[in-house]
Amino acid sequence: MASGVTVNDEVIKVFNDMKVRKSSSSDEVKKRKKAVLFCLSDDKKKIVVEEGKQILVGDIGDTVDDPYACFVKLLPLNDCRYGLYDATYETKESKKEDLVFIFWAPEGAPLKSKMIYASSKDAIKKKFTGIKHEWQVNGLDDIQDRSTLAEKLGGSVVVSLEGRPL
Repeated sequence: MASGVTVNDEVIKVFNDMKVRKSSSSDEVKKRKKAVLFCLSDDKKKIVVEEGKQILVGDIGDTVDDPYACFVKLLPLNDCRYGLYDATYETKESKKEDLVFIFWAPEGAPLKSKMIYASSKDAIKKKFTGIKHEWQVNGLDDIQDRSTLAEKLGGSVVVSLEGRPL
C-alpha cells in the first residue's frame, strides 16, 4: 500500500550525485557523499535528506577512520530511516563500488513509524533507478558486522570491505 509520501528533489539530486562517478578533480571527489540518511519530513508528507547525517569521501582518513562503522553510528536506535551507502569492496578478481539502499527499521522504533516508512519505501526506491543492492535492517545486530553487508554485495567472493579484510 502506498502512503502518498513524495520524495523531495534534493533526495534525487543526492542519489544522482552518488550514482554518477564521473572523473572529477580531487576537491570534487572529497565533496562526494560516501553515505547519507533520509528521513520523513516533520509533517510526514515528504522524504528529505536528513541534516548532518552524511559522510563525505573527503572525511575518510581525516575525521572518519572507518566509514562503515561511522555510518552505523549515524542510525537512530529508536526510529526508521532510509540510507544510501557507497560500498567499496574487493572480490578475488577486482575492486568494485556499489550503492546500497538501506531500509533501517529497528525493533525499538514506534509501530506507526515502521508502518509509514515501510509503505513509503517504494516511493524512494522508484526514484533510485539502477540500485543493485537493497538491504532491510532491523537492528544493530544485523548491521554492525560488516561481513553481513559483504554477503549482500557478493557473498563469499568478497574479500574486503572499505579496505579492511573480512
